[in-house]
Amino acid sequence: MGTGFSTLGTAMSGLRASRAALDVAANNVANAGTEGYVRRRLETSSVGAPAVPALWSRYDGQGEGVRVDGVQRMTDELLTARVRREHGTQSYLDVRSRSLGRIEGGLAEPGENGLAAALTALQASWQEVSTSPTSSSARSQVLQRAEAVVRGVAGQVAAFGDEAADQRVRLQGDLVEANGVAANLAQTNEAIAAGHLAGTDVNSLLDARDGFARRLAELTGASTTIALDGTAQVSVGGTPWVAGARAGTLAVTAGITPAGDADGRPVALAVTLAGATTATGPLGGEVGGITDVLDHAVPDYLADLSRLVSSLADKVNAQHRQGFDADGNAGGDVFTYDPADVLGSFAVAVTDGRKLAVSAVPGGGLGTGNGEALARTGVSAEYSRVLSGFGTTVADAGRRATVQKVVTGQADTAHDQLAGVSTDEEMVAMVSAQRAFEAASRVMTAVDSMLDTLINRTGLVR
Repeated sequence: MGTGFSTLGTAMSGLRASRAALDVAANNVANAGTEGYVRRRLETSSVGAPAVPALWSRYDGQGEGVRVDGVQRMTDELLTARVRREHGTQSYLDVRSRSLGRIEGGLAEPGENGLAAALTALQASWQEVSTSPTSSSARSQVLQRAEAVVRGVAGQVAAFGDEAADQRVRLQGDLVEANGVAANLAQTNEAIAAGHLAGTDVNSLLDARDGFARRLAELTGASTTIALDGTAQVSVGGTPWVAGARAGTLAVTAGITPAGDADGRPVALAVTLAGATTATGPLGGEVGGITDVLDHAVPDYLADLSRLVSSLADKVNAQHRQGFDADGNAGGDVFTYDPADVLGSFAVAVTDGRKLAVSAVPGGGLGTGNGEALARTGVSAEYSRVLSGFGTTVADAGRRATVQKVVTGQADTAHDQLAGVSTDEEMVAMVSAQRAFEAASRVMTAVDSMLDTLINRTGLVR
């Protein structure tokens, strides 16, 4: 049966709910600039009549007030998962685009110091020496320009090698960070599970969980699944990595030596979890982008350059052997290289300009037919195709990264619209909570006045 005292209890529940709503709004405003914070909303429900009726009486109340059910994070797991995926893709494309861009800058193409200019100058020097076969300066110029070609090739090899070395160092650093984040996520999972069982507020832990999962996606392209108790289960390359309170260790198993050098094999990684080591599939994120550069971009270009260099050496050497030098001797090799390591051994074999077999006439004659033929043995066209192919790859990487920025921005915007804190909205929530608190207080004042009249004034005789 409803009484004035029960009405006081109803008003008290309203005061408590209003105060809790004000606390939640204040907390949202205080964390408006906190990275990774997700807006909270107070969840309430009305307290109805007793579910089980009394044996000898009938409930005639009008409800028992309001109940605070908890504080909910304003987030959508599908949107959160999309943000993780898009950021992982963005990291992959950004790392690849920046790395290829740095390499392209190191090629110095087009430019007077590039390999293309050196190849063109070498062909021109053969033509010049064929015009002046007795000129020692013309012969010396051929050797100088041949050395310039060798230096140009060595410069490109060094540019690619330096970038590969930097990326191997970065890969190892990313793995150290990723394993640390995975360990932190496992500890957070343990705290979330304990808080879930105890019924305490774990919203701050859930914010931290999402931050760790997103960083793992950025570093490795890891995929995350959220369990019913709020813990995150993470796998990388199809291999379990974080399972509840346990975190594995992601490490390189091939491609990079402990000292950080290349071992001639493709980069391979594996996860060690609970004593078992399992190889991973292809990764995404920064690690995946680095792996792509080390396994494809760098070796593919160097393989093309190696074929170009061996083709140049073979063409020039074959034509040079058909001529005769200033002393009437048959020409030898102009360039030399080891087929097992073309780029590392490429060098000029001739050190004396008189040994250049410019003449096509035996016995030291001045015929210049072989010099003219040597001027037609260049590989400038082939090099242009190689360079054009690499430039297309670099441009495509940049375009893909730029397009992905738009997609990633859309995902972030959709997530922030739900999870981000709007100070205007929180101001409205605070005013609403304040007015509700004032109304509940007024109810208590009215009931107090009513009870005072009923208790102290009823039945008085004057």
